[in-house]
Amino acid sequence: MDMKRIGLLFLTVSLACLLRPAFAAETADGPTIAPVVAATETQAPDDADSIAHSLDVHTIVISAVQPAVEQNVQQEDAPQQSAPSDVQPAPVPEEKPRKQRFLPVRRRMDREINKVKYVYKGEMMMGLTASYGTLSSDDTDFMVVLDNINADGTIATVKPFFGYFYRNNRCLGVRFGYTYVDATLNAGARFDLGEGNDVSFDIPYIGAKSNNYSFGIFHRTYAGLDPKGRFGLFAEVELSMASGKSEFTYESGGENKTTYSENLQAKFSFNPGAAVYIFPNVCATLSFGLGGIQYTHVTQKDAEGNKIGSRTASKMRFRLNLAAINIGLNVHLWNKKK
Repeated sequence: MDMKRIGLLFLTVSLACLLRPAFAAETADGPTIAPVVAATETQAPDDADSIAHSLDVHTIVISAVQPAVEQNVQQEDAPQQSAPSDVQPAPVPEEKPRKQRFLPVRRRMDREINKVKYVYKGEMMMGLTASYGTLSSDDTDFMVVLDNINADGTIATVKPFFGYFYRNNRCLGVRFGYTYVDATLNAGARFDLGEGNDVSFDIPYIGAKSNNYSFGIFHRTYAGLDPKGRFGLFAEVELSMASGKSEFTYESGGENKTTYSENLQAKFSFNPGAAVYIFPNVCATLSFGLGGIQYTHVTQKDAEGNKIGSRTASKMRFRLNLAAINIGLNVHLWNKKK
């Protein structure tokens, strides 16, 4: 700021020097301004008076200009204050502490299970799974304690389903089912624990029939085995409800008696399997029932429809169920990417 002040003073002195001839003439009433061209050789003052008069003029001009100069310098030296702003800064969101997982993401292994796109997003599939099994026995023995067994049995299951792939290799769908069971044990079988135990009796005629209808929601995840996506594995979980009626017939006192029952079952099951494309849009599947969690409620009625009893049962079992081995056929629709 000292350099600015010196510059303004130098400018003031220079201006006063230029204006000096204007103050050369004085009268009794006071100083008068005379034009510069009016100064002649006869009217010029002596050198001593000219120097004294110039100093007086310089003093007057400096006194008049100095307050303005000092005011300008003070304004420049004053700190600049920013104008108030109505805009408030956006609040910075606080970062929430991340929970440390048991196995951090950076340490997880990428097994590239979803690298092969077996089924694409947006596809729909319609399919059918079916199972059929029979049992026949003619005068056979079982573990030496059962003799002369004559039994026949049939179990058949049909389950159509529909699914939609909401992501690559992942499907959500619904399944309907029908199950038929028919089994008979003819009279003549004998249960005998041996002569030492003295326990033996004849088994009368026993027959059972059942018809059940089911509805379920399932989720299936595929994993391709080859780069072309022909062979693959899948894991399926299903939540289903089943309802039906059954008949149980037995021989008592020389005549057959029948008990009727109504069944209600809720089940959460796990069904893995394998799949292979036999045509571009047709896929064959083989699935295995590995059990799950099951709840069953049975209401027994007589021939006239009167309730005579009820029972409930629940279990959790994970093992291979030979009666739940299903062969299926899927048709994939709107497959435009393969």
